[in-house]
Order: sequence, then structure tokens, then C-alpha cells
Amino acid sequence: MTEGKIWMDGSLVPWDDAKIHVLTHGLHYGTAVFEGIRCYKTDYGLAAFRLPDHIRRLMHSAKMYFMDLGYSEKQLQDAVIDTINANKPEEYYVRPIAYYGYGKMGVNPLPNKVSIAIAVWKWDEYIRQSDPQKGARLMVSSWMRIDGKSMPMNAKATANYANSALARMEALKMGFDEALMLNTAGKVIEASAENIFMVRDNVLITPPVNSGALNGITRDSVLAIIRHYGSLYEIRDISRDEVYIADEVFLTGTAAGIRAVGDIDNRIIGNGDIGQLTIEIKGKFEAVTQGRDDNFNKKWLTYIS
Repeated sequence: MTEGKIWMDGSLVPWDDAKIHVLTHGLHYGTAVFEGIRCYKTDYGLAAFRLPDHIRRLMHSAKMYFMDLGYSEKQLQDAVIDTINANKPEEYYVRPIAYYGYGKMGVNPLPNKVSIAIAVWKWDEYIRQSDPQKGARLMVSSWMRIDGKSMPMNAKATANYANSALARMEALKMGFDEALMLNTAGKVIEASAENIFMVRDNVLITPPVNSGALNGITRDSVLAIIRHYGSLYEIRDISRDEVYIADEVFLTGTAAGIRAVGDIDNRIIGNGDIGQLTIEIKGKFEAVTQGRDDNFNKKWLTYIS
């Protein structure tokens, strides 16, 4: 996508004119925070999924990096809607990003202005895989997931994703689709950019966020859906060897959606097919995002007018 508009510091500018200086602080030192939001087509028109929750998390991330964004949560929600409306009506991935801009160089970003941009694009296939019917192929990364002793893991910060990029590149170079990461205690924590769930004996299990995983909004949505429909679940640590013998494994994320896992470190998960519970949860989640579940529509969908 090279046409359309991008919102930058309060103005909509042409896609090709959305530029920053090469000495932007966030480019050199990773001092930026961002969000990923999905805009879905529903029977009632385009709708942004959990927009207030995403913007609230952006504000929390900014607070951890001493960023004064200069806009209220409502103003930033309106800016997202304005950006979507300024482009062709499509199902978009929406990327708001706040960053310390061009000014004084050096590790300390505080003298520099904080800028905000919002872009939208089509992002259909975030995890590419050779056989979609069998689920994604994962490997346990040799790169350990950074944790709260090193970085604020509740901040969705660009700096954190250098760790993720190393793990994802390693997995792709080794012929896998995605990386699975362990924390400093050797427990399964998340994929390079997605939360993880496994199923054992019809119980869904996911690691706690205080063990280092991002408090993913898709993860939180899945937990809310399974609570509503009465599915059994646990939030607890998962060991590396335990995930090999899971009945089902799936990943959750704004970009990836709900993505089944077919094997991990060449161990086939379950019988090798996409699991029944994974299919059911994916169906329920898609019903919510498409406006077909009245239990969640009003509180999770912001319709774009």
C-alpha cells in the first residue's frame, strides 16, 4: 500500500510524505511505543476491535517511557477513526506509534519532542506457513525472552521487539514459521509476537502475564470468551516438555488472529490436525469480531461512521 493517508501529529498527510528525520531518537535508541489494532468488516459496517483498550494500553506504555503524548484517549481514538475514514473502506491493521523525535542525540530522550503517527494497511498473512491445514511450525528459540528485570514488559515498546525479531529470523532461517520463546526460568512464555495457549484434556492453559508475556488484547478476548461460554481454563506456567505433549496449541495476536500450531521442534502436536477446541474458539472469536455475537458487540466494537 503506497496510497492513502497517514495521521501525523494531528494532520493527515499523503502516504509517501509521512517521513521523519534520520536522527530521530526512536530510530537510534528504540524509544517508541506502539499498538496494533484491527478494523473488521461486519454486517453493520467497519468496526475497530477493542479500540479504547488499545489506546489505553498505548497511554500506559507511554507513561513507562515518560512520554507526554499531548492527546487524550478520546482524541487518539478519534484520530484512529479519522485515519481509517481517510483511506478506502477496508479491513485494516491499524498502527499507532509514539516516539521521541529529532532533537538532541544521546541516550537520554527527555529533551526531545514526542511525536505520534497512525497508519493503516492490509495485513492478511502475518505468519506464513507451507500447509495451513496442519497449523504453523514452531521451534523453541535459542534467544531467551527478555523480562521485567531488564525492560518494562507491560509496555508495548519497539525496543522489546528487537528480541522478537532475532527469534523470528532464527526460526525462518531454520525452516520454521515462528519461534517459541522461554523466559529466564525456562518456562514457555509466548511466541515472537503472539501469546500462546495449549489444550490438555479439554482444559485451555496459558502462561500468566507476570511471567513476562505481553498482556495481549487478543489473549484477553479469548479468555473472556471462554469464561462466558463455560470452557475450562488455567493460567499457569508451562514447561517446554509439556507443550510437546499438548493435545492442541494455538497462538493469539492482533496481527495473527488465532493461529493453530501443527508441530514444535518437529514434534507433532496432537494427531497433527487442527484441534477441535482451537476451531471452536477461532469460530467464536471471529463471530465477535464480525459483529455476530451480541454478548460482546457493544463493549468491544467501535463502528466507523
